[in-house]
Parts: sequence; structure tokens; C-alpha cells
Amino acid sequence: MAPNPQLDDNGKLCHLLTIEGLNAALIHSILDTAESFVGVNEREVKKVPLLRGKAIFNLFFEPSTRTRTTFEIAAKRLSADVVNLNIGASSQSKGETLLDTVDNLAAMGADMFIVRHSESGAAHFIARHVAPHIRVINAGDGRHAHPTQGLLDVFTIRRYKKDFSRLAIAIVGDIMHSRVARSEIHALTALGVPDLRVVGPRTLLPQGVEELGVRVYHDMEQGLKDVDVVMMLRLQNERMRGPLLPSAGEYFKHYGLTPAKLKRAKPDAIVMHPGPLNRGVEIDSAVADGPQAVILPQVTYGIAVRMAVMTLLAGSST
Repeated sequence: MAPNPQLDDNGKLCHLLTIEGLNAALIHSILDTAESFVGVNEREVKKVPLLRGKAIFNLFFEPSTRTRTTFEIAAKRLSADVVNLNIGASSQSKGETLLDTVDNLAAMGADMFIVRHSESGAAHFIARHVAPHIRVINAGDGRHAHPTQGLLDVFTIRRYKKDFSRLAIAIVGDIMHSRVARSEIHALTALGVPDLRVVGPRTLLPQGVEELGVRVYHDMEQGLKDVDVVMMLRLQNERMRGPLLPSAGEYFKHYGLTPAKLKRAKPDAIVMHPGPLNRGVEIDSAVADGPQAVILPQVTYGIAVRMAVMTLLAGSST
């Protein structure tokens, strides 16, 4: 098997491609670094000079608003030079290969690529190809991984719940098509969560998901019983092939998070969602806008976490 391209010979992070294989100490070091950046986002002047002179290219081959914007904000707050590539108007649409595009951007002085792509493994492919000083961050690849989303989610949980070793967490919805779910599961198991559950219809749960260290529930009320954290997932309609659900209304009836279903969780349970929200499909507005939701703080913390990842990677290239 080929070596893990995101770790150097000393086990130090040189790219961030997936959370799978990262140990708890490394994850905590990223979260601790992110903690130091939360205060930057609360200042009147929201800038630090840590990445001054670095050129960061947002290379998004798949539509994104929230992820691309938070990466851009994070890079600018670190004083980096940021280039957002409009893939629809780029040479990719004229038939240029992925690696040719990357090579041309590298020739323009790129220090880091933030890559989102519809094909699983695209970020790994680029990381194996680029020059040793260039860093690659996976901003989502197919159904495979979305590591910074997984990290910002566990950062949010740590802020509200502190100790992972005592938590019961339920991930609810479209597990099969969700790269976020995979990243969350890898992060939470590495951090020692003793009771990690996935909840959803059989058609939206991958075969053998139990092998990842989770307990499977098809009944949402049972799956939410006494949990500390409820992590809702968006239905990934764009990645589904064929009809997997009878209707959005039927899905909401059984797997949409309502105030009544949330009462099955602990009274101080927090509700999370990676966005964008489909109100009335996976979550009721009364919950999304309610006191237990931490959905907007997730977005805010995402900037600090992405600042942390970029800083750590940039430091490893010097």
C-alpha cells in the first residue's frame, strides 16, 4: 500500500486530505491552535501576519459558498494572498487536464491549494503530484472526505461539551452519500467518543458501517435517546442515483428533527448541521432557530479551524 501522502516521515502533517489515520494528539493540536484564533475573529482588526507573502489558491471544481468563503476569510485573516479560481471559465472547461491546471498554477507561485472536487481521491492525486513545498487541503472530494468540516464540528463539540470520553453522539440522515459523516466518524472515534450512533433509513446507510465503530439505528426516537449531541446531515440529492426515498415529506416524518424528537435527547443536548439547511426536510425551523442549535457557531468556528490548519501546514513547509 502506498504511504499516506499527508504525513511526512516523522508523522508530521504536510497536507490535510482526510481525518482517517490521524491520532487524537494530532487532532487536539489542530483544535488547540484553532482555539488561539477564535479571539482574532473577535478583534476590531481581524488580521495576523502568519501567512504574509503566501499564495493560496482556492481550487473549487464543485459549487460551494460556505466552505470556499470561510477558507478565503481564514486565509486573508492570516494575511495571505488569495486567488479564487473560476473553474467554469478556466482551462478545465477547455479540456485541460487536472494536473496541467495544477502545474500552471504552481508555476504562478502557489504555496497552497484548497481543493474541492466531485471525484473521490482528487486531493490525494494532486498532493502526490505537487512539489514538496506546496501544501494541499481537501475541501471535499466526492463521497470520501471533508476533513476541515469534521474538525470544525469536533471543535464545536469540544467548546460546548469539553470531554469526548463521556459523550453519546448521534449522526442522523444521509450517511451513505455524506463525506462529512465519514470525516466526523473518523474524528470522533479517534477522540474516544464511547457511544457514537448513526441514524437513518436502510437505503441511506452504507453496508458495513458498523465496522467504523458506530451503532446503527433505523428508528430516530431510539437513536436520539439520551444523546449529548445531535448532528443532522443534508440529503445529498446531487449524489444519489435512483429513487432512495419515497418523498421529502415522508423522510421528514421519520427522520426530520422536530422539537418532539429532540426531547428524546438530553435536555442540554446541542444540535448541529453542516449546512446548507433544508428546512422541513431534515430539520424543523423551530429546532434550527432554537436555543439548542449551534449551527451558526459552527460556521464561525470553521474560520478559526481553517486558519489553524493553514498555519500548521505552512509552518511544516519552512
